[in-house]
Amino acid sequence: MAKKKAFALRINEDMLKAIEKWASDEFRSTNGQIEWMLMQYLKAQNRQPKPKKKDESNS
Repeated sequence: MAKKKAFALRINEDMLKAIEKWASDEFRSTNGQIEWMLMQYLKAQNRQPKPKKKDESNS
């Protein structure tokens, strides 16, 4: 599993409320919903992260 890194995100209050509602509808956390949304966009733009090699994941 990929290592996660925390960082602060400033977001418009109305946008956050909409994301929280969507997350609730999808039975996800708000953080999980934002990650899912970002990954969908990365895939659509053919910019998803490359899988790490097996020996790299143990470092």
